[in-house]
Amino acid sequence: MAIIEITMLFITRTFHAPLGKVWAAWTDPESIKKWWGPKGYTTPVVKNDFRVGGSSLYCMRSPEGQDIWSTGIYKEIIPMERIVSTDSFANEDGNVVPASDYGISGDWPLELKVMVTFHEEDGKTRITLQHTGFPDNENKTSAEAGWNESLDKLAEYLV
Repeated sequence: MAIIEITMLFITRTFHAPLGKVWAAWTDPESIKKWWGPKGYTTPVVKNDFRVGGSSLYCMRSPEGQDIWSTGIYKEIIPMERIVSTDSFANEDGNVVPASDYGISGDWPLELKVMVTFHEEDGKTRITLQHTGFPDNENKTSAEAGWNESLDKLAEYLV
């Protein structure tokens, strides 16, 4: 029996914006379109049924024009404190598909988990992101780079 190593990434980032503004940027579909995705990517579609049991469907478009769809189910929402959701590759109809459909290598699970916590202090907001389920360190490192570029875009959007 093969043992599959599941890796996790953690990112902590402080934004020079109040909690309410960061929370809105993270949960409002029109705001998400402004910052979601790595540098050079756009986000033409965001559908967000933001409630426990609700789903999200995002489309990131690469600079070359490739659409990459993702979906998730909200498992826990504590307003202004924490969001927990699943994270899966999807097709444009929101059906979960394997990562290999997008040419991504590795033995990916169909579902990963994302938890984001929010904490305000002195008018700034610190988020801590925990993304669990990567099949290997190479894919985790790639996702971490993408998250950091997205968070850079979020910081610019919040100014």
